[in-house]
Amino acid sequence: QVQLVESGGGLVQAGGSLRLSCAASGRTVSRYGMGWFRQAPGKEREFVAAITWSATSTNYADSMKGRFTISRDNAKNMVYLQMNSLKPEDTAVYYCAVARYGGVPRSQGEYNYWGQGTQVTVSS
Repeated sequence: QVQLVESGGGLVQAGGSLRLSCAASGRTVSRYGMGWFRQAPGKEREFVAAITWSATSTNYADSMKGRFTISRDNAKNMVYLQMNSLKPEDTAVYYCAVARYGGVPRSQGEYNYWGQGTQVTVSS
């Protein structure tokens, strides 16, 4: 069993930055891909970014490319999401998740452990 705890969310003005962190416990996640998803009010949860177990490859949703950067530290069992140039439409609850394998899937069905989420609010 894996427990995931996200942190780093908050209120930020448009154009600002936030760095989200996700701490994994229970067992090592170093052999699995990790992903970030988000869910805005009234919308379905959507893919944000993913990183392979080795951090050699990443995958981003088109609207996040160039603004968001996913990274991980396997020694610490951590994954991060650096978010720059934030927009009001980035407002959502952000979730981290552990993939079923070492790749970078975009589908939620390919992830089997999820955190509780952290709220990100971007004001205009």
